[in-house]
Amino acid sequence: MRLVLRYFFRTLRLLLAPVMLIAEKLSTPQAVERSEAEQAEVDRACEALALYQFRTCPFCIKVRKEIARLGLKIEIRDAQLDPDHRQALQEGGGKVKVPCLHITHDDGNVEWLYESDAINAYLHKRFGAA
Repeated sequence: MRLVLRYFFRTLRLLLAPVMLIAEKLSTPQAVERSEAEQAEVDRACEALALYQFRTCPFCIKVRKEIARLGLKIEIRDAQLDPDHRQALQEGGGKVKVPCLHITHDDGNVEWLYESDAINAYLHKRFGAA
């Protein structure tokens, strides 16, 4: 019975993945507009950020939409398909759970922020426009 359930959900994921990705493309909001100087400053700040994610994870999609809405250039690291990123997430964050925002602070300290709502709140607080 376990094997049947496992294959059922794998098949379901395979069938829904393209739908989820197309829906993400169609519903991704326009980025906020900033002056060139403001955008350059935001881009520099984003160099200290990286998002560990799975391509079809609904919570990762939620975070990617917020990144797009805020017009951020954050490195996206696929922890599902890239074993190096998966290992870095395991070793650095302590668990393979996505989405996870890797934040390198100015003092060199590293923070691993999990949970889509917490990541979106952090991004909105740091980069949000009125």
